[in-house]
Amino acid sequence: MGIALLWIAAAQPAAAAGQGGGAAEGGVPAFSSLVTMAAIFGVFYFLLIRPQQKARKEQERLIASVKTGDQVVTSGGLLGTVTNVKEKTVVIRVAENVKVEVLKANLTAVTKSEAETK
Repeated sequence: MGIALLWIAAAQPAAAAGQGGGAAEGGVPAFSSLVTMAAIFGVFYFLLIRPQQKARKEQERLIASVKTGDQVVTSGGLLGTVTNVKEKTVVIRVAENVKVEVLKANLTAVTKSEAETK
C-alpha cells in the first residue's frame, strides 16, 4: 500500500508537467501535496510503526527478566518452568524428566514464579 502511495505521489507532478499546467491553471500546489504526504506518514506512524515499537520493547523487557522458576509459554505453544537461563537460550521443564532448550526470542509469555508473587 505504501508503494502505491509513493507511486501516485511521484506520478502527480509528471502528469501536471505533461499537461503544461501548474498551480496557476487549477493544478494542486506542491505545498498541498507535501502536507498531504506528511499527514499520511503521521497516520501510518501512530497507527502502525509506534505500536510495533512498543510491543517489541515490551517483548525485549520480558525476555531480559526471565529467571529460573518462572512459568513460560513459547511461540510453539510449549508450557513449562524455566530451570536454567543461558545467554541466548533457556531450558524449560515441560514434564517430569523432560527438559527442552529453546531460544529466548521464542518466549511469548512469562508468568513469575509462585515464590515471587507471595
